[in-house]
Amino acid sequence: MGRKIRLKKLSCEIIGLLDAKGQSTMGTDQDDLVVIPLRTFQRRLAGNQDVRLIQISVKDGASTQKVEQSVTQLLRERRHISANEDDDFSVMDMKEIANMLSGTTRVLTMLLGAVAAVSLLVGGIGIMNIMLVSVTERTREIGIRLAIGAMEREVLLQFLVEAIVLSSLGGVIGIILALAGSVALADLMQVPFVFNVSIVVVSFLFSAAVGVIFGYFPARKAAQLDPIEALRHE
Repeated sequence: MGRKIRLKKLSCEIIGLLDAKGQSTMGTDQDDLVVIPLRTFQRRLAGNQDVRLIQISVKDGASTQKVEQSVTQLLRERRHISANEDDDFSVMDMKEIANMLSGTTRVLTMLLGAVAAVSLLVGGIGIMNIMLVSVTERTREIGIRLAIGAMEREVLLQFLVEAIVLSSLGGVIGIILALAGSVALADLMQVPFVFNVSIVVVSFLFSAAVGVIFGYFPARKAAQLDPIEALRHE
């Protein structure tokens, strides 16, 4: 307050500060703003009386649609636009723009979710194939364990734990790479990086769940092997 700032060749005194608002709906910084009297701007800076933009604030609870209709009617009257002529101006409701952006964000979120689901499916099928190969290669080992008294649930648990460990390890590596990429992109794009523990935990649990779901079939197959046939396996 009371300090001087220079706008081109015009020296201005600061007489007030606006409250911080952050980013607008369109992603622009609403705090990067200087407000000066309209006449001063037109005479000393712009050199004309043109007004390119008028921003209107609506009270909470008021209908923005009615305000938009009233503004449109008033501008048509002031500009002497007849009934059969089109508007030579545009009135935009920020709520409609916000809804449009929300819809776009929702669609992008669904697309990213579909990509993530396909990635989990492909990863789960890969884990299942690896475990099936492991069961085939260790058939004789499984037969020996069953022959000396191992229970089916113990063999099932053994291979199920292996599948969970395999998928969880992949999940940890993916989380580390994702965090490193997010930090690098945040620094590159000049945006703050926010670490959310809950998202990391949910991601890890999803990777472990993939191991449980896709590792159950190979583990079940190993547990149901006939010990005699397994011992004969070469």
